[in-house]
Amino acid sequence: MNLTPDVLIVGGGPAGLAAARQFATRGIDNVLVVEREAEAGGIPRFCPHPTFGVTDFFRPMSGPSYAALWRQNVDPAKIATSTTVTRIARDGAVTVSTPEGEAVLLPRRVLIATGIRERSRAARLVSGDRPRNVLTTGALQRLIAEGRPLPFRRPVVVGSEMIAFSAALSLRDHAIRPVAMLEAGERTVSIGPGALFARTVLRTSVLFGHRLLAINAAPGDAAAVDSVTVESASGRRDIGCDAVIFTGEFVPETSVLSGLAGLVAPGSLGAAVDQSWRTPDAAIYAAGNVLRGVETAAWSAREGAAAADAIADDLGGLGRGGRRVPIDIAGPIRLLIPSALSLPVGRLGPLQMQVRMARSATGHFSLSADGTEIWRSGRLTLHPERRHGLSRRLPPLDKVQKLTLCFIEEA
Repeated sequence: MNLTPDVLIVGGGPAGLAAARQFATRGIDNVLVVEREAEAGGIPRFCPHPTFGVTDFFRPMSGPSYAALWRQNVDPAKIATSTTVTRIARDGAVTVSTPEGEAVLLPRRVLIATGIRERSRAARLVSGDRPRNVLTTGALQRLIAEGRPLPFRRPVVVGSEMIAFSAALSLRDHAIRPVAMLEAGERTVSIGPGALFARTVLRTSVLFGHRLLAINAAPGDAAAVDSVTVESASGRRDIGCDAVIFTGEFVPETSVLSGLAGLVAPGSLGAAVDQSWRTPDAAIYAAGNVLRGVETAAWSAREGAAAADAIADDLGGLGRGGRRVPIDIAGPIRLLIPSALSLPVGRLGPLQMQVRMARSATGHFSLSADGTEIWRSGRLTLHPERRHGLSRRLPPLDKVQKLTLCFIEEA
């Protein structure tokens, strides 16, 4: 293993592999990608539907094919699989666990591209019994990818994000029809006519305004799911089923940053980066889904490549260092990327901001510098778990101490 890479990429999903390819394009050869799984490629390896590749490789392909194509774009000698980062020290030393034992790497720069994980049942505060066949989408996809039989026929799917419909499609391919899809809100989180798709294609119903309270085991068999208890405006009731599949509610996988104070943004729980993908530690960058909840594989790959360009500029003495100014958020905004600006000596170029809302809201954005508004948007109606892009050319900010992006609601 290369113990002194110029760049260490932590995570071999689309963001990490796209970054590795971009480094090669920029002529930076001393790069190492570490991936904890036995094979690089990330989550797409377990997604069989042909919804990948359209916007980055310009043709539809399955997740496994998409992951394989990204692996082909990177020198396999630069990828260390079955390798887990266990610690990143303040002095830059990175401890990894490998099949051969522990090793300490001394990279010049680190790119965190560890992606996401799904919230567990415990994190969702669902009570009740503890039978088998309670799993996340990731566990379901892994079972299918490994060719193992699915030990249920009548599951309940919890959630209505895109990944929920992907899971239901996978179930349909195995002649399994969900009893229902549960959504606590009043509309599907995914974009498009999700309820219509569920009825006509999946032949099931999305139950809006239904919150999962408990999972109930079968009488006389504590290992078998018998039903779930849900709550809606009409009260509580039980829905019979033999499995529960939790989907969505992704959170950034930032455990690798746990020992480094200030590198995780409070709102998003993702890595806190400036406009150049740099964290408060000048040697550590981050890109992809480690910045937020779930984004598409193609979007994550683009961010990985953009972060690689920023790191290449940094190593070449062209990086955008400077005073770091935080961007606070107010109103029903769940997260903002970037969460800070590193102000260069000259005029700041156009700022690309990505916003996600905590709930549906109508109103306008207002960006202020030290309490003075410097930009506002027009009237918008926005919904949670949808990406909203804002691009603004800002005035000189040489003396600014704090920026605030607020969403002001209107009737």
